[in-house]
Amino acid sequence: MYESNSSQSDADLEVGSRLRELRTAGGLSLRALAEACGVTASALSQIENGKNSPSVSTLKKILAAMGTTLGEFFVQSEETAESTFVFRARTLVNAATGSGLRYLSLPGAATGRAIQIMDEHYGPGADTGPELYSHTGEEGGVCIAGRIELTVNGRCEVLEPGDAFHFSSTLPHRWRNVGKGPARMISACTPPSF
Repeated sequence: MYESNSSQSDADLEVGSRLRELRTAGGLSLRALAEACGVTASALSQIENGKNSPSVSTLKKILAAMGTTLGEFFVQSEETAESTFVFRARTLVNAATGSGLRYLSLPGAATGRAIQIMDEHYGPGADTGPELYSHTGEEGGVCIAGRIELTVNGRCEVLEPGDAFHFSSTLPHRWRNVGKGPARMISACTPPSF
């Protein structure tokens, strides 16, 4: 269900090389990007070389410094027609980085969409990183498998199957699988942040 170490390494290399392409296309040095996003140049180098997976919050900082979003970064096809209203499972795009995380989201640019829907998978012990992150809008959803700890503005709650959540995304938050097996949520946020 979750990627092996080999496929995780391949995913890290792909994310890293795409980040390097985006950085160099924008005419940024590692040092300039590091200063703009608050991540060290050595950490950026490790990410670009596929030696380290950035947390969701770190990747959002890096992309914001380059003027793009997670959703735009992970777009695999610009050919999604405006008339499409059903997106088959095989076309969903993984908008997450990090070991044991998969955030399956609608393909195509988020531009023009008021809401983002995701099928979130967390392997045992997976989390969005030690840093809490925030963005404009609100989030809501339902835990459908496993046990997921949600921290919002310093308060921790554990979600179990059937438990729902809703909060303002401007509050610092993070996610963590605290169960022994895989966990899964279906979530929505507005406006799209990936």
